[in-house]
Amino acid sequence: MASLQNLICSVSKQLVAPNCAVTSKLNASPLSVVNASSSEASSDEKNVTRRRLALLGAGALATEVPKNYKSYVDSKDGYSYLYPADWRDFDFLGHDSAFKDRNVALQCVRVGFIPTTKTDIRDLGPMDEAIFNLVNNVYAAPNQIPTVYDMQERTVDGKNYWTFEYDLEAPGYGVSAFATVAIGNGRYYTLIVTANERRWSRLRNRLKVVADSFKLSDLTA
Repeated sequence: MASLQNLICSVSKQLVAPNCAVTSKLNASPLSVVNASSSEASSDEKNVTRRRLALLGAGALATEVPKNYKSYVDSKDGYSYLYPADWRDFDFLGHDSAFKDRNVALQCVRVGFIPTTKTDIRDLGPMDEAIFNLVNNVYAAPNQIPTVYDMQERTVDGKNYWTFEYDLEAPGYGVSAFATVAIGNGRYYTLIVTANERRWSRLRNRLKVVADSFKLSDLTA
């Protein structure tokens, strides 16, 4: 996978010029686009401690947490999401929070954000073009073939979110994932939840709950 510096540079370029060329592989991939709306819908001990303290704020969402999930609420950075209850927190380079399966390393969720002057995810341009560009130029390493399967937009409390499913194929292995991206608080947020491609069919519905749960909150001074 590209270095952290290259990743940040690539995402920054995408925020400035999202309508880049789409590869022929991505054009040929199976794809459906759905619009939805809802009115609700450690090496660094300091980071781990901060995340654990943020978990204490999850009580506010207790009535909304499905069985076998826990909630992570970061009021300091303005976001929250659900994750499988048997996963544990860990440090993922360049990300603000992350949880992973205790036994299978590829099964994990992580959230990161970078500054942006844009105010809404729709400012990136047409959803299909922006997502194709993101998967092809940011998520995929040079030896991986990306395929986007599904794109959905949802609106919660006036904020727009894009959630999409994709594969990254490389010789000998593959990774499947859901990603949810959103813009708010002067930041471009990304949540990615992944699993080994061979286990994806068994885990897909469980991990979709994680992707769909991502929600921004307004930062307070």
